[in-house]
Amino acid sequence: MKKNLIIFSGAGMSAESGIQTFRDGNGLWEKYNIEEVATPEAWKRNPALVQDFYNQRRKQILQSEPNEAHVLIKALEKDFDVSVITQNIDDLHERAGTNKVLHLHGNITQSKSSGPNQEKTYYPIDGWELKLTDLCPEGFSLRPHVVWFGEAVPMYDKAVELIQIADILIVIGTSLQVYPAAGIIHYVPDGCQKFIIDPGVHQLSLPAGYQAIGCTASEGLKIIQEKLQAN
Repeated sequence: MKKNLIIFSGAGMSAESGIQTFRDGNGLWEKYNIEEVATPEAWKRNPALVQDFYNQRRKQILQSEPNEAHVLIKALEKDFDVSVITQNIDDLHERAGTNKVLHLHGNITQSKSSGPNQEKTYYPIDGWELKLTDLCPEGFSLRPHVVWFGEAVPMYDKAVELIQIADILIVIGTSLQVYPAAGIIHYVPDGCQKFIIDPGVHQLSLPAGYQAIGCTASEGLKIIQEKLQAN
């Protein structure tokens, strides 16, 4: 029986694909005010600005390709039962072929109603542009399928369930500063083998028991792959 290997990925996972991170120097939040583009209040105040912001993000993501790290995760499925929990709103894990991907913060290639029943149905977006005139069946404008600051994280409980059965946990490219998402690592079971990959890992405040690997996602996964094969 294959061991359960859980990947918990953040922005650093997609950085090698050329997708800007949000919190690093020259990241997206250096150019945009969070309150203007990533809150429910921003949508109510200026939906055109919010829609344009995510259209541009979607355009960039669709022009990007999965990187070596995404491919390495797919390859792990040969020997492990792999599930990915990602904070990223891109679809690069799926495009690399990974079979089980849970998006904590939504998926920018999909939309949802801006009305009261927004978590019931998600709609694929054809291309990169979502218009305010694109409506759900109830007549509300479609908005990006993205969890904004101040909103609940609908998939959080499911993510906790996955973490609780992990035999191996690999945390990749996340500052562990965004809550509640970062809190899921505290549900890891006793005896789980735990790794964290990030170029700035030694500046992070980590729980006990993690093997810290201070490099890029692809370099770190190669190191872990060798460690797992040696066991």
